[in-house]
Amino acid sequence: MLFDPNRHEALLEAEWDAARASEAISLLEADMQDSLRPDVGWPVHPLDRDEEPRSGFNTFYLGAAGTLWAMWYLERQNAVRLRIDPRALIGRTYQSYLAEPDTGEVVPSYFLGEAGILLVQWHLTGARDAADRLFTLIRDNIPNPTNEALWAAPGTMIGAWHMFRWTGESRWHDLFLENVEQLWRTWLPSRNDHCHLWTQHMHGRVAEHLGAGHGFAGNVYPLLCGASLLSGERRQQLHERCLETLRATGVFDEDSANWPPETGARTGPKRMLMQWCHGAPGVVTALNAFPKGESPAMDDMLIAAGNAVWKAGPLTKGYGLCHGTAGNGYALLALHQRTGDAVWLARARAFAMHAIQQQLKMREQYGCGRYSLWTGDPGLAVYVWHCLSASYGMPGLDILD
Repeated sequence: MLFDPNRHEALLEAEWDAARASEAISLLEADMQDSLRPDVGWPVHPLDRDEEPRSGFNTFYLGAAGTLWAMWYLERQNAVRLRIDPRALIGRTYQSYLAEPDTGEVVPSYFLGEAGILLVQWHLTGARDAADRLFTLIRDNIPNPTNEALWAAPGTMIGAWHMFRWTGESRWHDLFLENVEQLWRTWLPSRNDHCHLWTQHMHGRVAEHLGAGHGFAGNVYPLLCGASLLSGERRQQLHERCLETLRATGVFDEDSANWPPETGARTGPKRMLMQWCHGAPGVVTALNAFPKGESPAMDDMLIAAGNAVWKAGPLTKGYGLCHGTAGNGYALLALHQRTGDAVWLARARAFAMHAIQQQLKMREQYGCGRYSLWTGDPGLAVYVWHCLSASYGMPGLDILD
């Protein structure tokens, strides 16, 4: 079985409605602005809160930095008109994070630490001190033993990649390649399959994860993005290992494919997740930078992954990016960009209409919005905009401009 049907629900039979999509973006954005507190934070949704309530989150994944970025991005796209200026607020967000970090301690993490906030701060304001601090964080995080995107070098090196793209400065080019060397040193033969993988040391466990959130897909993503900076020999090896690993670890059923959260556990519905952080959706978005046409086998596997995402349908867990309907929908948008086939855009838009209804239902249930880029309303607003504009880019990964 490629997915657990209990984690998914039937797709609503609602035709794509561009006016409805545009209205949903406007309503989400208006609520974000109305709910902004004087301390430049947003209420924490009950589903994002640990046992102890807190004033608010500030990181790119879960807090104000991601929400401010989404608002800024949508205004730049002429999707909304803001009454506030995110550029004037992002510096206070960083100071709030240092005073009360989201995870209880200040960490370099791109998603849940300093790096993501600083990258947004520099991009919105050009603050030199933000760039310098970001450089130090990325460099010092290179040996992080978790070996995955959420906490370690595969995540923070994304900051170096974007900074190099924006500035052209050699220091960011060199820093990115230092991170590449670390990934290559730790990319070793798997203990469980005939391929090369990274070993994750997290929360007292040692495992070989495969997904975009904590494993293989998330690690190869920055390598594929920056492949033009690699030697021809290493670029070829990168492509060969990507193909090798997806073949060795995938579960295939006719025209569909999915990948388990980790090696050594490839059967059973409890181990076959279908969401961005673990499973086919994240594999598609992370491997979308693999050159189309270079490997027919890779092209076929990504299509098979998209078929599985579509067959599984929307997630019951919610509408967010990390483990929700919008995140799965981005795999469909990626395939539309990759293939040009309009069927993938139609499917992504169907997921968008469903996710809009999920958001309304959750808001009615909890009496509030969910103000986080990767689990809530800002990410949904950006996703619906990409469906409306027939464009693609994972927020904070492919796109920050």
